Amino acid sequence: MVTSFFEHEKIVTTKQKCKELKKISEKLITRAKKSNETEVKESQLHNKREVLKVIKDRDVMTKLFNDIAPRFKDRNGGYTRIYLLGQRPGDAAEMAVIELVERKK
Repeated sequence: MVTSFFEHEKIVTTKQKCKELKKISEKLITRAKKSNETEVKESQLHNKREVLKVIKDRDVMTKLFNDIAPRFKDRNGGYTRIYLLGQRPGDAAEMAVIELVERKK
């Protein structure tokens, strides 16, 4: 789900899944930001390997490091936002949208 989130930059899912996704994605964006700020190659490689433990697609990882992380270079946190949509008709699960705060339109 994290891979899809970074690929599309927006996902509609249940409220509880959004909360978990927010925790994981914010940590990954912070790690990608730190990798872009350092000049030590070993540190950059370590951060990329740590992100690859969660995100299995190399294209999405490249997008995270080269496109998404630079957008948030001046922000110290709060990279995502959650909008509540109401209940799903079938099982009354609370639905929500999670998206990046600074999204490309």
